[in-house]
Amino acid sequence: MNDIKLAVLGDEGVGKSALIVRFLTRRFIGEYSSSSECIYRKRLSIDGRQLNLELYDPCSQACEGKSTLTDQIHWADGFVVVYDISDRSSFIKAKAIVHLIRELNLGVAKRDADTLVFLVGNKQDLCHVREVRREEGQRLAAESQTQFYELSAAEHCQEVVLMFSKMVHNASLGGKAKERRRRPSGSKSMAKLINNVFGKRRKSV
Repeated sequence: MNDIKLAVLGDEGVGKSALIVRFLTRRFIGEYSSSSECIYRKRLSIDGRQLNLELYDPCSQACEGKSTLTDQIHWADGFVVVYDISDRSSFIKAKAIVHLIRELNLGVAKRDADTLVFLVGNKQDLCHVREVRREEGQRLAAESQTQFYELSAAEHCQEVVLMFSKMVHNASLGGKAKERRRRPSGSKSMAKLINNVFGKRRKSV
């Protein structure tokens, strides 16, 4: 059985956890600050094959034993890089993350490059306070050879599920499993049940 490891990366407050939980449970949670790193595990069937999926959600606050972005990138098979369309600084951070992934994965076959990094503009429901135009996201995706999505974790359940499903499918077809697997962190609280998410302190929006 294949193991697929995906990292969901981006600035604090862009909705990384909300996207993950929407995909795994079809439920929507409001924004909250996570004080620990989490890996969510789910068994999936893709094209008749059983896969073990691990989704990595970094802690958004400063937390003990926090892994570096470089560690997270070395660990993962695929990346969902998220920004908030109503926050330009989160777009600048996403651009930096995409460039770092490219630098660290220069050895990856070119055909895998555009399939294993997805750039996601979240919070499309806030388009009335938009700071990042859709064309800017599309341009960054084209320049960095990533796939582009603009959606809302709050309103677009089906789009979120399709986006993650496509990433899992691409990663399952992609390159070999990484030779040196390292957990993003030694934090004991990483592996949490998805149900625990709903008990976390929510951040006011």
